[in-house]
Amino acid sequence: MQTRDTLFGGALHCLQYRDGYRFSIDPVLLAHFVRLNTNEHILDLGAGCGVIGLILLYRASSSISSLTAFELQERLAGLVRENIVLNQFQNQMEVVEGDLRNITQYFNPESFSTILCNPPFYTPGSGRQSKNKEAEIARHQVYCSLLEIVSAAAVTVKNRGKVLMVYPANGLATLLLLLEQQRLRVKRMQLVYSYPGSSTGARLVLIEAVKNGGEGVDIMEPFYIYDKKDGDYTEEMQQFYAPN
Repeated sequence: MQTRDTLFGGALHCLQYRDGYRFSIDPVLLAHFVRLNTNEHILDLGAGCGVIGLILLYRASSSISSLTAFELQERLAGLVRENIVLNQFQNQMEVVEGDLRNITQYFNPESFSTILCNPPFYTPGSGRQSKNKEAEIARHQVYCSLLEIVSAAAVTVKNRGKVLMVYPANGLATLLLLLEQQRLRVKRMQLVYSYPGSSTGARLVLIEAVKNGGEGVDIMEPFYIYDKKDGDYTEEMQQFYAPN
């Protein structure tokens, strides 16, 4: 059974399966972390229901020439197709179903100016377990490792193009190492906390890396989701859901 969720005061619609993987706050954060140039050709690796692409096209469609949602799971790829039509983004957005471990079977090297990825966070057996297979594959590195995800991004992004990811902050060291090994130099980074003064530390990290980028990293101010423990969204977080 599907649910029909809305964003931006009902301006954007997103179908999801009630019993499967459902997007969280992470893709919303990543979509608003992106800084687009003009004439962008964007690839969303592991698109889920396509929500990152939907948000970007709602927020900045004039900067996007094409947006490709790449998804392994057939049922989720079908949702992306429905969401594209539902929001009338057929002229700019498409879905490709496939396995990123074989990424060059689907795309030529250096085909995209910007790569986006909200990857599976957990290695098999770790993290929050799910009895639903679709959700397990989306959250856990069952069919691909973090190295394989970073490698797919490195192959498909053009020289000096950008790769943007959201990942658990406690996995930052591993992510940075893998990005550097694939010639993806981190140029911008922001730590995301649940609320100011949280004793658990940063929850997530937002990363922008540039293929064959030079020295220098912009360490942005911390981002807080809530104004206090058990509080409301911060003003900045509320703006992420505000209509244009």
